[in-house]
Amino acid sequence: MREHWRAVDAKRNIARDYELLVTTDLFGWTVVERRWGRIGTAGQRNRSSFADCQDAARLVASIRQRRASAHRRIGTEYRRIQV
Repeated sequence: MREHWRAVDAKRNIARDYELLVTTDLFGWTVVERRWGRIGTAGQRNRSSFADCQDAARLVASIRQRRASAHRRIGTEYRRIQV
């Protein structure tokens, strides 16, 4: 599963990119990979592995909730990009 969001507000110089990728590795663990940063840059990345897919689902839900609260935090909302 792959999800991609962007938050853009030219007046406030906001150009953020966030990508979430959920896969299964060769050992059956669920891997959640996140990439974020300013649009057009390499940004940062984080990879977490979970033996229990429910733990991975909780992380994904918290990430989605955090992206949904962006308007309150940064003044503009993240919009989902079709991948």
